[in-house]
Amino acid sequence: MNRRELLKRSAALGLTAAGSLTLPGAAAATFDAARESAALNPLTPPANASIPVAFLISEGAVVIDFCGPWEVFERVYIPDRKYDAFSLYTVAESAAPISAAGGLEITPTYTIANAPAPKVIVIPAQSAASEATKAWIRNATKSTDVTMSVCTGVFVLASTGLLSGKAATTHHGAYVDLAMQYPDIHVQRGARFVESDNLATAGGLTSGIDLALRVVERYFGRNVASQTASMLEYQGQGWLNPSSNAEYAGPVKQTANHPLCAVCGMEIDRSLSSTYKGKTYYFCVKEHKQIFDASPEQFAAK
Repeated sequence: MNRRELLKRSAALGLTAAGSLTLPGAAAATFDAARESAALNPLTPPANASIPVAFLISEGAVVIDFCGPWEVFERVYIPDRKYDAFSLYTVAESAAPISAAGGLEITPTYTIANAPAPKVIVIPAQSAASEATKAWIRNATKSTDVTMSVCTGVFVLASTGLLSGKAATTHHGAYVDLAMQYPDIHVQRGARFVESDNLATAGGLTSGIDLALRVVERYFGRNVASQTASMLEYQGQGWLNPSSNAEYAGPVKQTANHPLCAVCGMEIDRSLSSTYKGKTYYFCVKEHKQIFDASPEQFAAK
């Protein structure tokens, strides 16, 4: 059974599930607010073509960051539509195979020199971008409907300067790093995703699935997005409420027996420590130890 046949058979079930979606109490209010937001910010899909989506990848690309949204866009089914909703392809600086996180090897579909112009760009967590890749992102984003990052892919997007003065989010373990490296970005803690003009940033890992569903909703409406989530057997509701990462909004509490990184508040590597004024401080990565050692007074005062 090919993809379109599978999606067609499941469409009726998915639409039924979408129609029966009910949320109690405060969640219902959140649902209504999200519905209003979607109505105010729709995107127009082409009538006679698929929406081209470029997945920008490089060494170490985190698999769920791009495969989660890939599956969302790939599973969208619009009855009686001649073309697939989205056309998906990978883009990299060169045509050489890339080793993604965990050793998954990917041969890019295109390079930044010959990739078709995308209407959606997905940037997962990955290695730092070269100047050539950053130039490609800037140029392509001039005509995208959405350029989105997932997790710490926000650092690649931020390095282009496009997020300057805008709100953005990332994995909760990278809030502090993002704020320190890019003080002109308004870091939104506890956000599942943040939208700003044609830029959008998702929180960590699975948050990319929610942002992708939100993009589907903006193009094709809530019923199609709900049908897609149902097809994926995805039970998450974060795409209905971008503030649903609220548990990460505040700092993690530490105790004497459970210290956290003195710089970012994340879990520590006990082999990384420094002593300042008779007190021992621990860190999650060596870079944060170096930041602390350069100016311990600002972190010791916390």
